[in-house]
Amino acid sequence: MKKIIMVMTLIISSFSLTGIANAASSYTVQTGDSLWKISNKFGVPLSAIRESNNQYNNLIYAGETLTIPSTITESEKELFARLVQAEAKGEPYAGKVAVATVVLNRVDSSKFPNTIKEVIYQRSNGYYAFSPVENGEINKPANSESRQAVDEALAFRGQGRGSLYFYNPDTAESEWILTREVTTTIGDHRFAK
Repeated sequence: MKKIIMVMTLIISSFSLTGIANAASSYTVQTGDSLWKISNKFGVPLSAIRESNNQYNNLIYAGETLTIPSTITESEKELFARLVQAEAKGEPYAGKVAVATVVLNRVDSSKFPNTIKEVIYQRSNGYYAFSPVENGEINKPANSESRQAVDEALAFRGQGRGSLYFYNPDTAESEWILTREVTTTIGDHRFAK
């Protein structure tokens, strides 16, 4: 019986350690790096890097090793970039970042599902929340700018204006969306909460 308990404890411990290993990676700071550049490079919120490394300021040194926490999987990041590509095609880069920020704000809001995938595929009244899911545009590949916009939105996570919605006022069919408080306008999109 003791052997079984010990084996089960080892198995559970190895699963726990594997989860920890997959949850974070390390990065050696290079000359010219800043915490902002590193958070952007890895698509991880600046605050999460600070917290993982017990950093209370922006001071880092070349040669220092930082723990980089993982925030989303690569498949989620790819899905996320495809949504940004489809929703913000033809919009300025800042508009792409803002669209990605809306998705993250929804994940962080108690009014919406808790994961990027669930937010993207959310349905209400028989319709998907994002038209590219409905019309299949989400299945087309994302370009590098959309991927970069996702990384920047992840790095800035929690520091925006709280937008939960975006729409094009020239094509919006919902009267309800027009009643939301506008936080900013970028390109053809209005962002609102």
